[in-house]
Amino acid sequence: MALAWFRKAALQNDANAQLHLGLMYKHGRGVARNEAQAVAWFRQAAAQDDAVAQRLVGVAYAEGLGVAADPQRAFAWLLRAAEQEDADAQFNLGVMLANGKGVEQDDELAFTWYHRAAEAGHALAQYNLGGMYARGRGVERDERQALAWYRLAAEQGTPHAQFNVAVMYANGHGVNKDDTLAAAWYRSAAEQGDASAQNNLGVMYANGLGVERDDAQAVDWYGKAAEQDHALAQFNLGGMYGSGRGVARDPALSFMWLTLAAQGGDVAAVSNRRKMSLAMTPQAIASAHELARRWRDAHPLRGCLR
Repeated sequence: MALAWFRKAALQNDANAQLHLGLMYKHGRGVARNEAQAVAWFRQAAAQDDAVAQRLVGVAYAEGLGVAADPQRAFAWLLRAAEQEDADAQFNLGVMLANGKGVEQDDELAFTWYHRAAEAGHALAQYNLGGMYARGRGVERDERQALAWYRLAAEQGTPHAQFNVAVMYANGHGVNKDDTLAAAWYRSAAEQGDASAQNNLGVMYANGLGVERDDAQAVDWYGKAAEQDHALAQFNLGGMYGSGRGVARDPALSFMWLTLAAQGGDVAAVSNRRKMSLAMTPQAIASAHELARRWRDAHPLRGCLR
């Protein structure tokens, strides 16, 4: 019924109805999903200066959804929406300009659009704006400003921003060093499944930084990150099994995790594994390699290193 009424209004050139009819087709609500039909209705609403529709047409051209991919047309439609203060369009423009996708790379202009979206409360724009300040792209490098924008995104629940805030507190970048706050922000990101945050939270527990030292907690957080194929966490977990910290000592599991970490490119794991192998029998080494092979078969590479 919603589809029928939206269609009646859309055929009378009602822009809002055209937008919503396009969304029904895009998401397959009340009708078979059809990206081409969705874009056709979005385009009609966009021609009437509906900012959301203009942005959706831009995204369709950027991603080749229902139309042939055309980065230049994508940029043009996104620009029309962005100039009407559509924060998502402003963010997308920033991404295109920062990456030189479909348009000449322009860090200063990317910064401008990120800033406009960030001021409107767009969390990912706030995160990317923090990155621009942190790296001095399109603006003079300023760690305090980087932290301020990362923190705004972090407070909206963006895990990568929470991780970056934690790193800055842990290292005293743009703020006084504060291990307690670092651990708290690592936890926020870790609980959302961020592998790097899980590993770093494990480090905090292993060393008693910002939290009471707790080897069992360290093993738990290392394990969560290691299961996501985070090489440094696998190295750290291998060390815990090798020394029996927070877990029963198990040379086979230690060697397995070091092997996985080495496969993931961790240089220290390569060295430590070589040293371990000197004290292990060929049978024990073969058994550990088999454990690593089985783990790898069950866990496709994800590339979680940051």
